[in-house]
Amino acid sequence: IKSAKKRVRVAEKQSTQNSKTKRSLRESIKAFTTSLSAKKDTTKTQAEAFSAIDIAVKKGVISKNKAARKKSQLNKASKSAGTTKAGTKVAKKAPTKTVVKPAPKKAVTKKAPAVKKPAVKKATPKKKK
Repeated sequence: IKSAKKRVRVAEKQSTQNSKTKRSLRESIKAFTTSLSAKKDTTKTQAEAFSAIDIAVKKGVISKNKAARKKSQLNKASKSAGTTKAGTKVAKKAPTKTVVKPAPKKAVTKKAPAVKKPAVKKATPKKKK
């Protein structure tokens, strides 16, 4: 069947893309952990790891909850090791919400209520006997 063959091709493509995303995720997390163990400044590697996690979530490779858990674990590890520079914020900023102001209301001119005309009774033709 043609559609089944196409699904096989598509699934193969997706699996290779997913494996590449997973690989980059693992590499960035490993780079972060090695910089932690070497007691180096981890702000850059932590940002890269967070970015890789976000990309993996966007592509559907890992779930939102797993991503949040990973970020939390990485943050906790860097804080306990004390390798992030003081005063630097690594976590991504939440996108600022733009406040939408309601459009100014136009002056509404009230229309006079429609005057209903009384129903006109139709004269029924009289039957001749």
